[in-house]
Amino acid sequence: MRFGRAAGPKRSTGRSRAPRGWRNRILAIGAAVLALPVAAGIAAPTALASPAAPVKRGAFEELLVPSSMGPIKVQVQWAARGGNAGLYLLDGLRARDDRNAWSFETNALQQFGNDNISLIMPVGGQSSFYTDWYSPSNTNGQKFTYKWETFLTRELPAFLEGHGVSRTNNAIAGLSMGGSAALALAAYHRDQFRSAAAYSGYLNISAPGMREAIRIAMLDAGKFNVDSMAAPWSPQWLRMDPFVFAPQLRGLPMYISAASGLPGPYDKPAGAIGAFNTGNAMALEALSLVNTRAFQARLKTLGINAHFDFPNVGTHSWKYWEGQLFASRKMFLDSTNGW
Repeated sequence: MRFGRAAGPKRSTGRSRAPRGWRNRILAIGAAVLALPVAAGIAAPTALASPAAPVKRGAFEELLVPSSMGPIKVQVQWAARGGNAGLYLLDGLRARDDRNAWSFETNALQQFGNDNISLIMPVGGQSSFYTDWYSPSNTNGQKFTYKWETFLTRELPAFLEGHGVSRTNNAIAGLSMGGSAALALAAYHRDQFRSAAAYSGYLNISAPGMREAIRIAMLDAGKFNVDSMAAPWSPQWLRMDPFVFAPQLRGLPMYISAASGLPGPYDKPAGAIGAFNTGNAMALEALSLVNTRAFQARLKTLGINAHFDFPNVGTHSWKYWEGQLFASRKMFLDSTNGW
């Protein structure tokens, strides 16, 4: 879950005052946990693309893809030489409705600009955890039921196949909320994804306090009702938890990271709001670190290999995730032959 300063929708994740007391601050972390602050901007409307449209090598396009949720915008940078590999990049809790934050908060497009792999960046899915919900959220007037797993593993791959992207030669990565989702999608759809990465993810969501934090976070990010996603004590919670489904990741190349939470070169704690946002990002990353360390121990007990990276400095912020994307680039290209 993207518990944090990732691409926020159209409102700022900052607060004019700090929460009262450490207990409230920790709860606020959960609520911010899925927040991704980003610059504002509205993308131009796009026409529904034809599944038979020709691939434009190396070009960047915005497509509208049919789904049970209605047309979903997907930003794509096509493979430089027309290869069939795809890298799905998932956003965080406050995913915006106009752009996927990987496309403008990072240099992902430049990182893979000369590689033979298409970047697949779905737009939207705020507070969704990229899973299939039971019903529309009843606390914010949602008119349809989230079916993101269905979209990402059935509807979108079928659409992209008409553009030359294989259904079975893909990698997937995400940060925060998108980190746990990336591992879940890879675990349950091994025929589609050949490698996966989770940056600053929340990989032990059954741990004490995590479900309560997620509830508060989703109310803060769009007023979504978590019970519409996973009813209390339902099997859906366990299905979403990387700590629980870890055995299904055996043999999958994985890159997993979480930083210390200590401020680094990309943090700007100037002024009251800046100091609060930096403090929030520090706490969110520290929470992610605890989750990730627990997940590391879980994989070790199962004898499952994965590459872990724990930078000495870094908060829950985009520029640090940009670096982690580059560090895992070789794994994506090796697993999909996307060089």
